[in-house]
Amino acid sequence: VQLQASGGGLVQAGGSLRLSCAASTRIMSITTMGWFRQGPDNQRALVATITDDGNTNYADSVKGRFTISRDNAKVAIYLEMNNLKPEDTAVYYCRADAYRNGLRYGPYWGQGTLVTVSS
Repeated sequence: VQLQASGGGLVQAGGSLRLSCAASTRIMSITTMGWFRQGPDNQRALVATITDDGNTNYADSVKGRFTISRDNAKVAIYLEMNNLKPEDTAVYYCRADAYRNGLRYGPYWGQGTLVTVSS
């Protein structure tokens, strides 16, 4: 499974960005996908996840500001980030879990995309 993330950049506080992540796989079925971020503390933390049937989960710090969505046909997820704050500055990583023949595989990680929010 390969994950390609895009959409990071520099934005002022209060602004918006949209991240995208597309998964490519020939034989795996993708289950849960999500976004994690790694900030100056170097800890990778959950931002949001979405299952293949659309159930979502968010970190408390982003609830009401970020929205995760999924296109199963494209095997892609998106993260709409609104009202961005300087503390949202981090490298954002896409993650996916997969299964095949009843066995779970992963997690698989994308390459990371940098989001910088200036005050």
